Amino acid sequence: MEALTARQQQILDFIADSQARTGIIPSTREIQQHFGFASQTAAMNHLRALQKKGVIQRSAGKARAAALSVHLERARIIDVPIYGQIAAGYAETVEQENDGILSIDAASVGVAPGRRVFALKVRGDSMIGADISDGDLVILENREPRPGAVVAALIDGETTLKRYLHQRGRPYLKAENPRFPDLLPARELIIQGVMVALVRKFRN
Repeated sequence: MEALTARQQQILDFIADSQARTGIIPSTREIQQHFGFASQTAAMNHLRALQKKGVIQRSAGKARAAALSVHLERARIIDVPIYGQIAAGYAETVEQENDGILSIDAASVGVAPGRRVFALKVRGDSMIGADISDGDLVILENREPRPGAVVAALIDGETTLKRYLHQRGRPYLKAENPRFPDLLPARELIIQGVMVALVRKFRN
């Protein structure tokens, strides 16, 4: 399946969510109103693009002309690559590894099919206050973070798992363990992923 644009993914999510809540597909006018399009034509153009990419089916001449393709439901189970470990402690240099695959229900963790997600194994205890422990798997989505989000970050060339915050307009990383200091970038801070779910390590 050809990749969707950000707007196409938003419209597809809106269609799926509306069908789940009401049992019916939203009309082109409802799509227009929800996204603030100037006309129904804009909504129709997006639906045509989604149909061309094979994620919806459309019937001409009907107000509620879109239907989710059957294979979309099958795509709810996604394979998330595990890219090794991440320090939940002091930031450190870590090379990306291919450490297997984790299959999850995308809807249950709030990840739409087609979005880039990956998992990392937590090493350390700097995030125990957020109930993230050594050995857990964090599932992360590649997107812009909001203040307060738990993120995998590259800070001055080293990686770590911390909470992303702002202070006086400057971003910094905060641990959820008083034994670890706040981290302020001297040169750069790159957010590699925003945590969307946690897979708990089984403990005896």
